[in-house]
Amino acid sequence: MSAVLDNLNAAPKAAAPVRRSKNNVLEPDWVRYLLIGIALAFLTLFLFVPLAAVFTEALKKGWDTYVESITDPDALSAIKLTLIAAGISVPLNLVFGVAAAWCIAKFEFRGKSILLTLIDLPFSVSPVIAGLIYVLLFGAQGWFGAWLMEHDIKILFAVPGIVLATIFITFPFVARELIPLMQQQGTEEEEAALVLGASGWSTFWRVTIPNIKWGLLYGVILCNARAMGEFGAVSVVSGHIRGETNTMPLHVEILYNEYNFTAAFAVASLLALLALVTLAVKSIIEWRLHEARKASTNERMMEHAA
Repeated sequence: MSAVLDNLNAAPKAAAPVRRSKNNVLEPDWVRYLLIGIALAFLTLFLFVPLAAVFTEALKKGWDTYVESITDPDALSAIKLTLIAAGISVPLNLVFGVAAAWCIAKFEFRGKSILLTLIDLPFSVSPVIAGLIYVLLFGAQGWFGAWLMEHDIKILFAVPGIVLATIFITFPFVARELIPLMQQQGTEEEEAALVLGASGWSTFWRVTIPNIKWGLLYGVILCNARAMGEFGAVSVVSGHIRGETNTMPLHVEILYNEYNFTAAFAVASLLALLALVTLAVKSIIEWRLHEARKASTNERMMEHAA
């Protein structure tokens, strides 16, 4: 017994844990402050100053001129057309995004990578090229141009062309937001619901939708902001017909080219306000989405531990 005790006493003691300082950053303070200062200077120069300039120029000639600029018939027509394009494209992209995300995240099939590539296509194609695609399809010299003219159907230089271009540009947003979220959640809950006798439709509405609601809302917010601010593709297919096929960004361009700066910045300020509201809502939803993902991860870890 004494030999055993001697051996235990002679054994090397475990090293005491090294206390880490609360500040684990290796760089000195001046480096951090310099980087923060550069970031703030960049944001101020390229974000805050232009944003302030928009509202300053919009209100430069007074509140009455500002109100008159945004209540002009052409401005109201542009606002109306922008809302129509967003009101049609966003719900359609919502349906497509949910269907595509459900298909990709919950099922295995041939051609999944091709479908993902097609979803990402608008991110890699210039909006102007997207507009030219519709010109080649539906223009007077396009593939379907003669047939459309025979049946007196107008797509280019009309609302349908603007809606089609907006849908093409914005359709990846909802799907791309939902795919990683639904892949992370897995299929266990849906399978359990089906085993318990729930129908596919009931499982979708009572299990899947509640789990993806914050991610879905996040994608819809981004899709709507992109739809209202789209310029390139819409510019190609609209024809710039004042009071008929001009959206808000196109109306701003026309006013600016006519040296009507106050009216141009007044309409632009509406888009800037939309961007600020979108940013605020996006931040709130992003926080809720992060909390939902963290809760889902914790639940899965507890299930595996059990």
